[in-house]
Amino acid sequence: MQILRMLWNDKLAFFSIVFLLIVLLCALFGAYFLDDLATKQNLRGRNAPPFDFTTDWPFWLGGDALGRPLLARIVVAAQNTIFVAAGAVFFSLFIGTSLGLIAGYTSKTLSQVIMRLADVIMAFPSLLLAVIVLFMLDSSVFNLVIVLAITRIPVYLRTARAETLEVRERMFVQAAKVMGASTPRIIFRHILPVVFPTLITIATLDFAFVMLAESALSFLGIGIQPPEITWGLMVSQGRPYLTTAWWLSFWPGLAIILTTMSLNLVSNWMRSALDPVQRWRLENVGKKNG
Repeated sequence: MQILRMLWNDKLAFFSIVFLLIVLLCALFGAYFLDDLATKQNLRGRNAPPFDFTTDWPFWLGGDALGRPLLARIVVAAQNTIFVAAGAVFFSLFIGTSLGLIAGYTSKTLSQVIMRLADVIMAFPSLLLAVIVLFMLDSSVFNLVIVLAITRIPVYLRTARAETLEVRERMFVQAAKVMGASTPRIIFRHILPVVFPTLITIATLDFAFVMLAESALSFLGIGIQPPEITWGLMVSQGRPYLTTAWWLSFWPGLAIILTTMSLNLVSNWMRSALDPVQRWRLENVGKKNG
């Protein structure tokens, strides 16, 4: 209840959460209800202009070059866009956090080996590495998730290690060690709950970065390929028509912008809500307004 009150006190974060929930619902159920409509061609409606409310509601944002309704396609494309970003963030968060906890608590030799692995990954620009791998492999959803996940592992690994190095010196960790707690128990029962809020905040921000990376790869033509659709692929498909039918690229591009902006606002809110030093700002907003 207190979390909801703090969320309501930050109106930008509140409406960002609402928007992200709508996007999530579109990703989960949009393809089930609108998949046939989003793929059905109607050459009479080629590049149909937006805001023509005399047509059916799926065409209120216009039609694409094959007469397919943009609104339905944006809703259906949310599934692949969100799935790729969520999958990449989940795997990179899981692997990076596990390796970071091990590197921060175990022997110095193992820590150095893990950190050199992170340095090797970071030596290659993430988008460049994704372009090279996807150029050699098939541009499938699974390959895209794996590539983007690998490129983001060092972000969580280095953060988790730095936090673990600090937390392991605290009294409650030393007490657990004196009482005979095993290393896995100390790491996952005592250290991880302290480190995890910081990692979740980073993951929220990283979600936006991964989504932009997926959109960039799809825009370049080496991401997800037709007949699958993503927001980035829709922007790419509308590029030849920018001077005559701007809405083909504008609406999916707007969806990308609003989603990434909402994720950034939620990340800023989480940074304050999960920090005991900053939390009072959100808790006292309602009292000041009252």
